[in-house]
Amino acid sequence: MAGRPKKYKTPKELEVVINQYFDDVECETSAWVEDLDKDGNSIYDYVPTISGLAYHLDIATETLRRYENDDEFSATIKKAKQKVEMFLERKLYGQNVTGTIFNLKNNFGWKDKREHDVNAKVDIAVTAIEHRIVKA
Repeated sequence: MAGRPKKYKTPKELEVVINQYFDDVECETSAWVEDLDKDGNSIYDYVPTISGLAYHLDIATETLRRYENDDEFSATIKKAKQKVEMFLERKLYGQNVTGTIFNLKNNFGWKDKREHDVNAKVDIAVTAIEHRIVKA
């Protein structure tokens, strides 16, 4: 990567901070969000995002993409992104998934796909009409 020095010097150093994002419920910027149930008890909901990961790493989302394009760090970032993608895929089985689909398309290359079979068989019925000329 060109420009200023990397914030994370080794993939292992980066991986430690990434794991905090996914694992540590008490971490302020983790993927776990505290909420209250109907009785007022604390519950935690797992909500990982790419921008949340970048924020936790204290880097811009674009910088996260540059780390992913760096051969040394690529596998570490791809593994983290895969965890986010797995969560979003699971959300597809719930209700109100429009935002999930949007995220998968924009951050993970998912696409709407339409298939057209151009080799379909077509049955054409041909009716032969016989024309006779009758001579009188």
